Amino acid sequence: MKPKPKLTLLAETFNVSVATVSNALSGKGRISPDLAQRIRDKAREIGYVPSSAGRALRTGRSGVLGLVLPDISNPLFPQIAQAIEQAASTRGYGVLIGDARGSSEGQSEAISRLMERGVDGMLVIPRRGTRVTDIRRPLAMIDSPSTPGNTVSADHRDGGVKMGAYLAELGHRHVLIVAMSSRSIVQADRIEGVKQGLGERARVELIFTDDIAEQDGSVGSLGLADYIARGVTAVATLSDLTALRALTELQGAGFSVPDRVSVTGFDDLIWSSAITPGLTTMRADMAEIGRLAVEALVKSIERPDQAERTESGTVKAKVDRVPMALVIRSSSGEARSAETQP
Repeated sequence: MKPKPKLTLLAETFNVSVATVSNALSGKGRISPDLAQRIRDKAREIGYVPSSAGRALRTGRSGVLGLVLPDISNPLFPQIAQAIEQAASTRGYGVLIGDARGSSEGQSEAISRLMERGVDGMLVIPRRGTRVTDIRRPLAMIDSPSTPGNTVSADHRDGGVKMGAYLAELGHRHVLIVAMSSRSIVQADRIEGVKQGLGERARVELIFTDDIAEQDGSVGSLGLADYIARGVTAVATLSDLTALRALTELQGAGFSVPDRVSVTGFDDLIWSSAITPGLTTMRADMAEIGRLAVEALVKSIERPDQAERTESGTVKAKVDRVPMALVIRSSSGEARSAETQP
């Protein structure tokens, strides 16, 4: 006797219709959360895997979302990709990833390739200084709250405020901010936040690593020893990668961190707690950002008449910003007074 289809077996097990089982597995329909979870658990137990081809024929959708990253070699972006993939999976969607490889041309090519693959919607973390328009798919943008068309992102400015206020509490009144690019809205928001958190009494200096790279090459010195000689007691970098560069330069020049100068970062990359000293940094809630972005995108795909959009036409999430958390480790400490510095 030919075995019954697994979808039918699931329906008989719970004395419900095949349509109810299908809705439970896809997260649709009005089904009690308890029943939906029991159906999903049983489906996993018997090894049922929904047919993406069958779903595409029934719904006219691929069940796949596109995700475009600015540069997958940056360790921050695989973390974001993992959060989005997990959020998409709970909604019954797969994710195809496109890598912009650090250029606006690469970003355009990645978007085009994903559209050719028939993705139902797109999530884009834009390359700095670029905008994404007219992709003829529901689009979620993840950048910064001040970015036109931002769907949801970390609250980068508030993260900067928290870091600046923390350094001010430690007594730092002369701070060097090390940013990457003057064209980045994310970096601009972090800069303004740090300045606000430090307060009006602080003396703040600012350099961009992109400018240094244009003059001296990508591995040119940040010149931190000169800033410390002028009284800088803290180096507030706007990414953990830049913080690692600063730590390497300072330790190579014989400066003790944090006894002589404090160093802070942003992003809390996976290795930030493993280096010496452990890096004080800001952490984004990737899981929540991914959940909100995917939720808004899927709603626009499945219920477009109920979905909200920004003025730029991108999908709108329930909230457009998620707070960042200050992570204090051993790279930061109280400022040394001028009298105690050698």
